[in-house]
Amino acid sequence: MFRLAHLSDPHIGPLPSPTWRELASKRVVGYINWRRGRGKLMRGDLLAGLVADVLAAEPDHVAVTGDLVNIALKAELIPARAFLDTIGDGEYVSVVPGNHDAYVPGALARANDAWKPFMLGDGHHEVAWPYIRRRGGIALVGMSSARASAPFLATGYVSAQQERLLTDRLIALGHEGLFRVVMIHHPPFPDATGWAKRLVGASRVRRALRNAGAELVLHGHTHLATRTTLPGRDGPIPVIGVSAASQRPGGRKPPAGYNIFDIGSPVDGVWHITHTEHRLTPDGTGFVEYERRELTVGHAPTRHVGGAAVARVE
Repeated sequence: MFRLAHLSDPHIGPLPSPTWRELASKRVVGYINWRRGRGKLMRGDLLAGLVADVLAAEPDHVAVTGDLVNIALKAELIPARAFLDTIGDGEYVSVVPGNHDAYVPGALARANDAWKPFMLGDGHHEVAWPYIRRRGGIALVGMSSARASAPFLATGYVSAQQERLLTDRLIALGHEGLFRVVMIHHPPFPDATGWAKRLVGASRVRRALRNAGAELVLHGHTHLATRTTLPGRDGPIPVIGVSAASQRPGGRKPPAGYNIFDIGSPVDGVWHITHTEHRLTPDGTGFVEYERRELTVGHAPTRHVGGAAVARVE
């Protein structure tokens, strides 16, 4: 059994005071949004409790799917790194960036450097996408959908090159018999967000999943605890989102939460997963189990009886 924890969108605060030069960009829009309301909705004091609750569950690994910062100030990178260090080291925690981590040109490169140990693929010394990290029978495949966008946009982007690499690597990992977890900030399913927050190139991700297969896709971005499926090579692939890790109760979005996935060994080509969603209580005093679901991924191999192919079920 492998236990994987998933959290996203901590939007770590409080926001450091920006310089006038730093505000002479798209950052001024984000700064105004923070001052007007986001800073009250995203409470950094909740993060310590969430991390403590996650670690109490004793996961084998923790996945963080982006938006650690708010307007990508250089001064935000250090608290974000400190937050990751409270969870564990780079061997224990895997990170992919979000659009807020790439808020302005040059920000993503600085984030990659600051959080490098959490974004390196096995055997690599530089950050490259998609990365692969093998942990037991699990393969964590980290994608980047982060790209600086124009004011009032929160779009993501996946290139044709990243699609090709993703396809090739998922196929190879499938041949190894590993449980493939794709991590991406922006949700890749159709109509996941409005136009201004969409993933440009989402069809490329869907095509890679359809052609190569995967067992689980984890994302953030929407601040919603969503679940759906996308077509895969061996059947439907669960696609799971999670509420923002620092969201206070009482807002338009669900309160802070995280997911736990208990992944068993495959039986006749079928993986069995227990997905447990944890949420902050309405009074904001702690985290509780909100819902538990059983998932199956893959398909049983076939055997031939009298010339007919029959799915093996025992």
